[in-house]
Amino acid sequence: MRSRMKGVFWSAVLLFLCTFVSVQPSCPDETIRTELQNPNEKPTQLTFNSAFMSPIVNSFMGSVQPKSFPKDLLVGMINNIKTIQTDTVIKEVLLYEIGFLVCVAIGILYIVLMPLIGLFFACCRCCGNCGGRMYQKQKTNINCKRRSFYCSTLLITVLILAGNVCMFLSSTYTSETVMRSSTELTDILENFKSYITTVPEQILQVTKESNKTVDKVEYNLNEIGPLLGKSIQNGLKVSLDPAFNSISEIAEVVNSTSAGLLQLNKTLDLLKPKVDALQANLSAVRQRINNTMHLSDCVNCSTFQPELDKLSLDGSLEFPDQNDLRSAADKAINANVTGQAEKGRIFFESIPDKVKTQTKGTVLLALLQLQDIKKQISGVTKDLPLDVLENIKRPLTDVQNSISTYSPEIERSSQISRAVGLVLSCLILLVVICNFLGLLLGSVGLNAKANPTERSGTSNCGGVFFMAGVGFSFLFSWIFMLVVLILFIVGGNTYTLVCKPWQSKELIQVIDTPGLIPGFNLSGILNLKTNLTILNVYSDCQQNKPLWTTFHLNELFNLNDMLNVSKYQTQIYQTFEEANINISNITVLSPEVKSQLYNFSSSAKSMNFSNIIEQINDLSGTNLSSAAESLDNLAGKQKNITISAQLRGEAKDLRDIQTDITSNIMPLMLELNATIKNLSTVASQINATVENVLKKVGFAQDVLNYNISQIVKNESMLFIECQLEIFLAYVRWANQTITERMGRCGPVAAAVDRSVDFLCKHLVGSLNAFWFSLGWCMIFLIPSIIFSVKLAKYYRRMKYSDVYE
Repeated sequence: MRSRMKGVFWSAVLLFLCTFVSVQPSCPDETIRTELQNPNEKPTQLTFNSAFMSPIVNSFMGSVQPKSFPKDLLVGMINNIKTIQTDTVIKEVLLYEIGFLVCVAIGILYIVLMPLIGLFFACCRCCGNCGGRMYQKQKTNINCKRRSFYCSTLLITVLILAGNVCMFLSSTYTSETVMRSSTELTDILENFKSYITTVPEQILQVTKESNKTVDKVEYNLNEIGPLLGKSIQNGLKVSLDPAFNSISEIAEVVNSTSAGLLQLNKTLDLLKPKVDALQANLSAVRQRINNTMHLSDCVNCSTFQPELDKLSLDGSLEFPDQNDLRSAADKAINANVTGQAEKGRIFFESIPDKVKTQTKGTVLLALLQLQDIKKQISGVTKDLPLDVLENIKRPLTDVQNSISTYSPEIERSSQISRAVGLVLSCLILLVVICNFLGLLLGSVGLNAKANPTERSGTSNCGGVFFMAGVGFSFLFSWIFMLVVLILFIVGGNTYTLVCKPWQSKELIQVIDTPGLIPGFNLSGILNLKTNLTILNVYSDCQQNKPLWTTFHLNELFNLNDMLNVSKYQTQIYQTFEEANINISNITVLSPEVKSQLYNFSSSAKSMNFSNIIEQINDLSGTNLSSAAESLDNLAGKQKNITISAQLRGEAKDLRDIQTDITSNIMPLMLELNATIKNLSTVASQINATVENVLKKVGFAQDVLNYNISQIVKNESMLFIECQLEIFLAYVRWANQTITERMGRCGPVAAAVDRSVDFLCKHLVGSLNAFWFSLGWCMIFLIPSIIFSVKLAKYYRRMKYSDVYE
């Protein structure tokens, strides 16, 4: 008894290790979350490089305006706009704009002097001065001077042409920028609106994920029977399955043994009468042979006596009694061992239904607590100030509508700017063409040795083109300089006061100045303790940070507390601990069945199948043919015909008996041998099989007696931990999503940067490139006029000749 209790103890320990260590069910994989919806971003259509001259222009602007951005002056003007002293402010503004004023003064001087000089130059030439007299002195260095003027004019013309090409490009880019400005601004606003629209949708996604999580846990609770029941089954399967399988195996062994015994008896019933009849016939023949051999006339008959003594059937077929084994097998069959195993399997399969029935009340309480968790999680998104986003969205729509309204005027402005730029560029190109024609025709038609009064018409035409270019230069240059001056003031100041300080973020610092915008305090609006500025927001958005980080929403919302579901864990654990899941125990094998199996094993052990097989082999070895042949040989030696005939007849009787053995006895002997061997094989395994069954059944019974309640309790806790883990996984995802991914404001910074790029890089950049190119041409028109006038005299036909000898 003591050893029995010790075995039960170690069986329980082994079961505990197997059940709770090696086969613990794992929680289901974490739910795959849907990716947050991203804003739809429309790409820019301004693909051309309108800022191709920005490095040169910006370098020039840095020379014109080397001073830093007047932050203090601008803030002071805005804050003290009513009490401002006009003279002081004007003085400070003029000091800041001193570089622009110098350039404006040069431009005004150019505008005033160029037409006056042109007028004086025209009057002077009409009077025959300033090269107006058609006479040219012939000196030794005349050819050298002509070539010098030619090279200088060519170089100046190429420089003007380069500026003219830049004028064409920048004028085209400016008009293209103006043409696409309405579309570009609309797309920028649309991107911003898309971001504002996406943020609530992302919040809605978080809410939907919470609903999906709750629905999944609700489904698991409603399906607690199959889910928890399956886990309990897995906990019992390690011990019960081997027991049930071994019971099925012993049932097959018992049935096989019973069938083998029946077949054995059937074969013996057929075989014994034939063996007995054969034994009687052989005895009669043996007696007749013996009588014949003792006749006095039988010659050498005594030599056959040894064979006659051996003449009998080997083996007696005296098998041991199988009644005990057959009775034990029949009793085991009547005990319905298979039914016992089937009863256990039915119990095993009914566990999920029992769990579902016994946990209805517990599941209802858990579902109510689940609804409280759902309300708590849903409240996280309800407290977010989404109305602010809608208030921002309305004015953006109004601006878009206004842009659409003024789109026709913008397109007309683009056409006008294109036409003006084309006209100005063509006029400059006209001067360039005149210079190139003069250089070409003059050099081609000139004969250096010819008399100046006899120069060719081609050469004279080249000189005329030079003078035409000079005339066009005097006629239009002052107007061009006026255009340069206006665009320089507008574009230059826009670059220095808007684009450059925005790039260095000084302009944003001005906007962030406290009190600059009445009633605007970003930290105060959001009730933040942190001093939040537009520069901080803009910098964070450039790094594509989420709104939670950008606006320091952790100071407004305690997200960890809102998403804290741990306070429900204790309640849910208590609810399931109080649940009484009682899985009624069963007896795998009754004591009566075990006793029958013990008897069956003992009976099988007592059977001596080797002796039976030996008898069969002896009987199968009987051979009467040799004796018959010896009788035939003996009959041939006899002189007495009667004795010889008797011996031959007796030899024939032996052969008939041997034929009967071969045809009637041997098939049954073979069948009997096969049956005995099968029974021997089965019987040799019965003892080990029965021991294995009883061992595994005992182990399974110990599990059912001592550990099933603990298995049910542990599997229940594991089940509820899995459900809570689903919630905790969602909470981790929601926390990470809200704080790290939701509302990434990179699109806002991108929209602002795109607006600045449109204004500064495309519009102001191309505009500055245009006036810089035009001013470049205007500057080089002055040496172009001088060299063209000088060079024209070397190509035009003179009225007076001067002979140099």
